[in-house]
Amino acid sequence: MDLTYTAEEEQFRQELRTWLAENIPTEWTVPGYWATLSDEESFEKRREWEARKTAAGFSGIQWPVEYGGRGGTPAMKAIYDEETVRAHAPQTVNVLGLTFLAPTIMAIGTEEQKAEIIGPMLRNEVIWCQGFSEPGAGSDLAAVATRGVLDGDEYVVNGQKIWTTNAMHGDKIFTIVRTEAGSEKHKGLSMLLIDMDQPGVEARPLKQMSGASEFGEVFFTDARVPAKDCLGEIGQGWRTAMLLLSFERGASGVGQYTEFRRQYDEIVAEAKRFGRAEDPVARQELARCLVELECLRYHAMHILTQVEQGRDLGSESSMTKLQWSEAFQDLWEAFEHVLGPEATLSAPRPDVDLSPFHAQDHWSRSVTIWGGSSQVQRNIVAERVLGLPR
Repeated sequence: MDLTYTAEEEQFRQELRTWLAENIPTEWTVPGYWATLSDEESFEKRREWEARKTAAGFSGIQWPVEYGGRGGTPAMKAIYDEETVRAHAPQTVNVLGLTFLAPTIMAIGTEEQKAEIIGPMLRNEVIWCQGFSEPGAGSDLAAVATRGVLDGDEYVVNGQKIWTTNAMHGDKIFTIVRTEAGSEKHKGLSMLLIDMDQPGVEARPLKQMSGASEFGEVFFTDARVPAKDCLGEIGQGWRTAMLLLSFERGASGVGQYTEFRRQYDEIVAEAKRFGRAEDPVARQELARCLVELECLRYHAMHILTQVEQGRDLGSESSMTKLQWSEAFQDLWEAFEHVLGPEATLSAPRPDVDLSPFHAQDHWSRSVTIWGGSSQVQRNIVAERVLGLPR
């Protein structure tokens, strides 16, 4: 495991740090600022920010130059994640496209798909959402009931997806559809790239306990998609989905560690303000979280070293997803334990507003479910990494 960066990588860090300092408005760095905006206001600000960042050459850090990227190393991408979190830069509005779909298209997409999709995605001209989960399927990704029937050179799609991130802002959706009649489970599926702006596609928002609507439901009623807009081979959608999810579950943990460590420091500051920092039980809880976060950091650097050496993580990426999601959830459980009853109140004192903390606390409930639940990740690690029997 290598814990250092090269001189060239540190030069990139300084260049990025300088640009971020000159371009991020001061109000964005105030804790809880983004929680004060409506979904629409937040989306538009973040979309405009992404466009400026792309124009300055700070998007697609690890992408090949031929696709509009910077041609950087995995370490430079880790530095990018680290510095944007430290600078309080907002999260991208196109994370599903940029992080998961783009590398999948680069790997198995047709030349036409590469030319038509990657550039507009990088410039945030086209926002992508993901249609995997379905009602009643739980964490069983293979329980796909949405169907696509070939009609000439188009598929006619009928069905419903749920928990669709960015459903209300998505211009297009990549989704798993059953295209072989009579097939079951992971057989007979295809990954279709569907235009959301067409008759027969309806998106409805889902209100979260935090008050936001980052998710939605998507209904397909005789929606049409050209057969050429299938990503990967027809009937091999499960293989395509597994490739795509490996990018999701194995995403760099360096930026996640930096963000979680900042949240940890904020929780410690609140514990001191509420006079809980000297409580031995609270101190033990905070110490346990800190150890868990430092383990996450070293695991992230271990993974980064392997990726730098050209190793394909494959099913081992499930270990990364399992570790960061459990560490994040434990951190916010510690927030509840350490602050006690005050943790349940948005304004326990006139000079204290805990609503930004509540938003993170509520969000942490979901992270061990989406992207494959912790139970699913443990099964993958047991069967495909450790070779244990079913």
